[in-house]
Amino acid sequence: MKIILDAGHGENTPGKRTPDETLKEYVFNRAVANFAAPMLREYKGVEVQFTHSDARDVPLKERTDQANRWGSDLFVSIHANSAGGSGWSDASGIETFIYTSNPKDSRAIAEVVQQQMVMATGLRNRGVKLGDLHVLRETNMTSILVECGFMSNHAEAELLKQESYRKTCAGAIVNAIVKHYGLQPIQKLEATKLEKWKIDMALTAMDELAAKGILSDAEMWKKQFQAGEIEKDLPWLMFTLMNRIAK
Repeated sequence: MKIILDAGHGENTPGKRTPDETLKEYVFNRAVANFAAPMLREYKGVEVQFTHSDARDVPLKERTDQANRWGSDLFVSIHANSAGGSGWSDASGIETFIYTSNPKDSRAIAEVVQQQMVMATGLRNRGVKLGDLHVLRETNMTSILVECGFMSNHAEAELLKQESYRKTCAGAIVNAIVKHYGLQPIQKLEATKLEKWKIDMALTAMDELAAKGILSDAEMWKKQFQAGEIEKDLPWLMFTLMNRIAK
């Protein structure tokens, strides 16, 4: 399966940054793509290409031409949202775009990505939306554009700056792709990087919750979690969300 990861815009694209200019959107987009790519490559038959570049803002036509020429099966464009204008806004949450013709395959993967993103981040669910966007219109494959939070929202801008949040977004996108397409790990008996990411997130959350006095016996939970005595998918998400709510 050939997958394009497209980090939207470029580092110096005008206007694509937080109102206080402490975060450029491309820096976030690129980080999520960089975290997601090696996770995806842990699955059988998966190839990944980037359409963006650190050196320049790659034109949209060049991005879609590359994807079409390569014969990609899935195009995922990664973005951080903005409410418009030059100041801060109350607009918040996660949304995923597909083309205005509402293609069936794009709708299907977009729904799974949206669900996984909302579950992993705990942010508002803004739903799957239709948009006449170049990367959705001019690609010849299943295509989605994921908005991972608002740069124009002060609280979400702080999340977008955090490496842990970027890993969370990457993991959610990868988890959705794996679930939707039924991808199989290259080494079935060896933990994938996605699974390791879940474990690391849960252990970190347990330590932080203990430091806040919310979890009374973090070492017991960690021991049981690492020993496989409790199911991994629910605890990593539960502890991560508890820790985020407690901040």
